[in-house]
Amino acid sequence: MSEITLTAATRANLLSLQNTTALIGRTQERLATGLKVNSAIDDALAFFKARNLNSRANDLSSIKDQIANGISTIRAAIEGLESIESVIKQMKALAQSAISAPESTTRAKLASQFNELRSQVDNLAEDAHFNGYNLLKNTTAAFSGGADMLTVKFNERIQPPGLSQLVVSGLATTDFDKIVANAAVATGAGTDVWGVTGTAAVTAITNSIRALDSALVTVRQSAQQFGTNSAMLQIRIDFTGNLINTLRGGAAELVNADLNEESANLLSLQTRQELGTISLSIAQRSEQSILRLF
Repeated sequence: MSEITLTAATRANLLSLQNTTALIGRTQERLATGLKVNSAIDDALAFFKARNLNSRANDLSSIKDQIANGISTIRAAIEGLESIESVIKQMKALAQSAISAPESTTRAKLASQFNELRSQVDNLAEDAHFNGYNLLKNTTAAFSGGADMLTVKFNERIQPPGLSQLVVSGLATTDFDKIVANAAVATGAGTDVWGVTGTAAVTAITNSIRALDSALVTVRQSAQQFGTNSAMLQIRIDFTGNLINTLRGGAAELVNADLNEESANLLSLQTRQELGTISLSIAQRSEQSILRLF
């Protein structure tokens, strides 16, 4: 079959109409996806830059979750220390009551209550764990401390150089043993509770109160150290959140479409399409006028 011959005017109008239809399709895709760069074909440089920015933002998002878990782990340890502090204060109050109690039977009852509270020191330390970490005491090493060590990463690097992280050391074995030793149980029974009757008993109980004061100092110092680490992690999680927003914002500027502009473009292209159709029709009419000669 021979090719169909079109006039120059018809071909020009047809080509213009085809280009307008292609632009309408592209604009509709941008409006549907909200992106002006949907693939590397549209703009390879912007596409891959945006993908790298979003990839780093996703990595930091996972790190942000790890930092949040680290904060919760430290808070669990702080809450455990605060509870231990409350128990030791109650033990101290019982010891002070025992000093003013001359009867051995009264001291025996107070000593029994003292010992019950003492057992809670170990229980609270063992229960202060979160997500498999215990910064106060490792339960596999009974009554020996051996707390876990928490490592929190701040960036996506795997190893130095460039790796940023915070290592939170758990309560040292010596510190935990110091708390346990200073919060020692009241020994003896009857007239031998906290020593014998008289001055020896008062001396023994006074020594227990001093030991409890030392235990309180250790507990408060440890809680302060954990509090400092928690504050540092809070600063890092806020920074990481802001950095994630910055990265995603930068990626959006590279590939996101201006919907207002694209809507205006679509209206303009639809108008151009209608005018192109009319122009093509006019060009065809000029050819049809030749038929009147026959």
